[in-house]
Amino acid sequence: MGEIFSPGKLMLTSEYFAMDGALVLAVPTKLGQEFSFDEQDDKKSLIFWSAYHQNKVWLQAVIDYKNWQIIETNIPSSAEFILKTLKNVQSLSAIKFKNNCSYHLKTNLQFPADYGLGSSSTLMNNLAEWAEIDPFYLNAISLGGSGYDIAVAKEKSAVLFQNKPEIKYEKVNFNPSFKNELIFIHLNQKQDSREGIALYKSKNKSQKLVDEFSNLTRNILVCNELENFSQLMLIHEQRISGFLEIPTVKERFFADCPIFIKSLGAWGGDFVMSSKFEGFRDYFWGKGFNTIFEYSDLIY
Repeated sequence: MGEIFSPGKLMLTSEYFAMDGALVLAVPTKLGQEFSFDEQDDKKSLIFWSAYHQNKVWLQAVIDYKNWQIIETNIPSSAEFILKTLKNVQSLSAIKFKNNCSYHLKTNLQFPADYGLGSSSTLMNNLAEWAEIDPFYLNAISLGGSGYDIAVAKEKSAVLFQNKPEIKYEKVNFNPSFKNELIFIHLNQKQDSREGIALYKSKNKSQKLVDEFSNLTRNILVCNELENFSQLMLIHEQRISGFLEIPTVKERFFADCPIFIKSLGAWGGDFVMSSKFEGFRDYFWGKGFNTIFEYSDLIY
């Protein structure tokens, strides 16, 4: 039996504007998705799929890949998505899902589904690595999206990413001297990114504004002083808030917080980033936000 692991991700800069080619800084998380596989000679040509969530089984399916039919499952809608994705894998791969072989495939998502760390992107990358195919193309035909999360999962590293005029990215060493001062707070819900994307797409945007976020990303990457980093994060929040014409997460939930609060990814859910201050745990706990990670606990 073989095993593959892909880390989750957090997008630190250029949320929404990534879709129009703004430069993104994203980092990998220690939590991700495991994938194990066993292949056996078998003329029945079946896929035995078991999906675990934090080591507890939630989806099981048996799929006939000669005819692409679900033989049995406990969650038909989820099994249909898996069938569609594996069918895409077959169409792209020269080595997987050929006749006279059955596959025992198991996934284990290590983080709660509402964390928004990339349950789908880690799955796509694991399957692509296993099948020796392009993870960006598999993701594009199965899910869509900018692809930054695939780059993080593939490289297991912080990346600078752009998707226009074509996908390009590079591994970077994001290791600020003040990283142990940074914290990540979960907002107790998973934001539906489609809603935010629809709002963003309804707005007219200029290349000048897209370039501004790329420049912010470059400055944030090389910043080595927490005070300057905090100021750049405040500017980033204000620019997106002004463009979308919606309040920042700090204005909504943490108006009296003494330091910056930065949304990560889709606004209004998932994680936000901040930095330590005296009594910071009591402050966030008092507002009902009990899931707080320090940088070294969460970032790969």
